[in-house]
Amino acid sequence: MGGTDANAAVNAALPESLDEVRVLIDSIDRQILDLLSQRARLAEQVAFIKERDPAHEPGQSFYRPEREAQVLSRIRELNPGPLDDDTVAWLFREIMSACLAHERPLSIATLGPSGTFSELAAVAAFGHGGRLQFEPGIPEVFRAVAAGSVDYGVVPLENSTEGSVSLTLDSLAGSDLLLCGEVALRIDQQLMAHPDAGSTPRVIVSHAQSLAQCREWLDAHFPGIERMAVASNSAAAQQAASDPEVFAIGPAFAAERHGLVVRAANIQDNVQNTTRFAVLGREPVAVSGNDKTALLLSVTNEPGALTRLLLPLSEAGIDVLRIESRPARDRVWDYVFFIDIAGHRDDPAVAAALEQLRPHCGQLRVLGSYPVPVISQPGGE
Repeated sequence: MGGTDANAAVNAALPESLDEVRVLIDSIDRQILDLLSQRARLAEQVAFIKERDPAHEPGQSFYRPEREAQVLSRIRELNPGPLDDDTVAWLFREIMSACLAHERPLSIATLGPSGTFSELAAVAAFGHGGRLQFEPGIPEVFRAVAAGSVDYGVVPLENSTEGSVSLTLDSLAGSDLLLCGEVALRIDQQLMAHPDAGSTPRVIVSHAQSLAQCREWLDAHFPGIERMAVASNSAAAQQAASDPEVFAIGPAFAAERHGLVVRAANIQDNVQNTTRFAVLGREPVAVSGNDKTALLLSVTNEPGALTRLLLPLSEAGIDVLRIESRPARDRVWDYVFFIDIAGHRDDPAVAAALEQLRPHCGQLRVLGSYPVPVISQPGGE
């Protein structure tokens, strides 16, 4: 039976009275609840089996990013509709997040205080079952993960309008932490103010990236008004909440959280403004089947050095997804390269290509291999 005929047959079997539909919905809800309870009990059994496994170290995270990616990919393939694939995958991520929290809640460090885009990204990556720990800056997130006071961290990595977040790249270069995942979040910027504020502020405050993403709009609507960068969008919202002469830029939920009024919505210069956030961890992620690998490379400053660096990847047929240079901290006019490639470091072709790269590098570090994101994330309004 074709898809249209099958849907017609199902619809024909549905009750037509409102009372009958509600009875059927109540029955399905009970079935869903029973199945969720069964799944949670199986999650308890997973925890019990892992705790008895001699290879499982005490305190080691039960979270398996590669397993989650495989489950969500399969759910998308099995989805019969009418809900779209991203919605169904999001629902199942929340189910897995709740079941994992029932085993042992994950703790995640991210940029705070509450009300930042980083908070939205952390929830998008781990679901609402994770316990967030807010840090005042990106280096503090790195330190919290490295010290073991949290399981994972979430930090901004790259914006489609303003480019890479230099502080994150520099922190990665100086850290032994690994990239375990990523989240791409559409960034919708709101201009917000105290309810009693006038029409013109004394100063407009926000995170430096947010101010840069709204530069043209601010030039057109508030020329000559001072702009001040602060540690986070939420910190900006707090300032606006305490001073009617201060306007802030940030996500809509920061306005709600701090009792502000949105004066202008979606003021970012690029309507497709998107930020990629990195998930930081201490343990490597296993192969999922659809992965990417982040590398940190350094080469001597001589003609053809970068070409020699990329040649083994090209000959192995490995896609280079992104390449960016940063000044080396310890050598003037020397550079390190951050390169993303398709595949996992344990894939034979990738492993062989990396071995061919080593003789041409002053430094070669695998910053992490992790699953390609399965869900297209909603906007961060």
